[in-house]
Amino acid sequence: MNYTLQDLNLHIRQVIALNFREPVWITAEIAEANVSRGHLYLNLIQKTADQTVFPGDDDTIVAQAQAVVWQRDRRRMAKEHGQLAELVLQSDVQARLFVRVDFHERYGLKLHVEDIDPTFSMGVMALQRRQTIETLQKEGLLRRNQTLPLPVVLQRIAVITSPEAAGFHDFKAHLAENPYDYTFQYRCFFTAVQGRNAAPEIIVALDEIAARSHDFDAVVIIRGGGAKLDLSAFDSLSLGRTVAQMPLPVLAGIGHETDESVLDLVAFRAFKTPTAVADFLLESALHFESQLLETSAHIGFWGQKMTRYAAESLQMVHAAVLNGAQRVFITAEQQLTNTARDIPYLARQICQTQRAELDRISDLVLALSPQTTLARGYSLTTRDGMIIRSATELTPGDTIETQLADGRVISQVTG
Repeated sequence: MNYTLQDLNLHIRQVIALNFREPVWITAEIAEANVSRGHLYLNLIQKTADQTVFPGDDDTIVAQAQAVVWQRDRRRMAKEHGQLAELVLQSDVQARLFVRVDFHERYGLKLHVEDIDPTFSMGVMALQRRQTIETLQKEGLLRRNQTLPLPVVLQRIAVITSPEAAGFHDFKAHLAENPYDYTFQYRCFFTAVQGRNAAPEIIVALDEIAARSHDFDAVVIIRGGGAKLDLSAFDSLSLGRTVAQMPLPVLAGIGHETDESVLDLVAFRAFKTPTAVADFLLESALHFESQLLETSAHIGFWGQKMTRYAAESLQMVHAAVLNGAQRVFITAEQQLTNTARDIPYLARQICQTQRAELDRISDLVLALSPQTTLARGYSLTTRDGMIIRSATELTPGDTIETQLADGRVISQVTG
C-alpha cells in the first residue's frame, strides 16, 4: 500500500490520540527554555540512563522532544505554584512534567505541558548536592578554605555579585552608613547570581581575583533572597572546587534562611544575608579597634606603673646616697676629731722618741770621739796633717806630730 506523507502523519496522529487519551507524567531535562508571545517553548532531552539525575556536559542524549507551555497554562501554574513554576521551567533543570501528547500532520510531535511537580526538581537537586558534597569531601576540599588565616583587619574586599541584586545595595549601604565611620575599599566583579550562567561567571571572577590575591583581604559572594531552586547555581561542583582552592578567605551571603548550599559549606564563613556579611566586616574592624584601645590602655597602665616604680627606685637611691654621704661625712668628721685630739699626743710621743734617739746617737758619738779615745790613753800621730796608721809609712828624718789627751808632741823619726 502506498501512503502519502499526509496519510502517514494522519495515521500517526490517530495512533497517538488512541493511546494517549489522557496527559501523562514524564521526567526530562530542560535543555532550553524560550519565551515567545507569552508562550514558553521547551527543548526536552534525556541523557544516558546512569546520568539522568546527574547530567554533565559530555552526557549522551538518548531522547529529545519539543514542548510548549501555553500562556494560559503558565498563568495558572504561576498561580498554583508561585515562583517555583518559573524556577522549574528553565534551562538545566531536571523536571517532572504533566504533558498532553499531540501530533499534528504538519507541525509534528509536540508535548503540551499542563502542570509541573516542583518537589521532583527539588529532590533531584538534593541528590546532586549530596553527591557534590561527597566528592568534595573525598578530594579534601570541603573545609580547605576554612583553614586559611583571616586577616586581622578586613578592608580590601573583592565583591562578586549582580549589579541588580537588592542584597548588593543593602551590603553597600550597611558599610557606608556604619556608626563607627570605618572605611572599606571594595572592588565589584559583576556576574549572574542565578541561572545557568551564574556558576561559570562566578568561577571566572574568582580566577581573576586569585591572580591578584595580594590586592585583597577577602572575597565576598552575595545576592538577594530567593527560592530554594533559585540557589542551584551555588551547588555546582566546579564552583565548589574553585572556592575551596581560593588563596583568600571567601565569605558567602547568598540570601537564604534555612537551606545550606555547597557554597556555604566550602566558604570560610557563610551568612544568611548580605547585610550579615557587612555586619561581620564591621564587627571585625570593631574588634580590631577594641584590641588597639585595650592594648593602648594596657601600655598606658604599665607605663605609669613602671614610671612610678622608677620614681620610687630613684627616691630610694637618692635617700640611700644622702644617707651614705651623711655617714661618710660623720665618719670623716669623727676621724678628723680623733686625729685632732691625737696630734698633740702623737707629736709628744714622736718628739720623745726622736729625743731618745738623739741622746743615743749623742752618747755613741761621744763614746767614739777622738777626745774620749785619747783620754783612755791612746794617741794620734800625723805627718803633714795625714794620719799615720803604719810604721812603714815613715822614714828617718820625717817630722811627726803626736796628739795626746792633754797636748801635742812634735818628734823627728831617727829610726
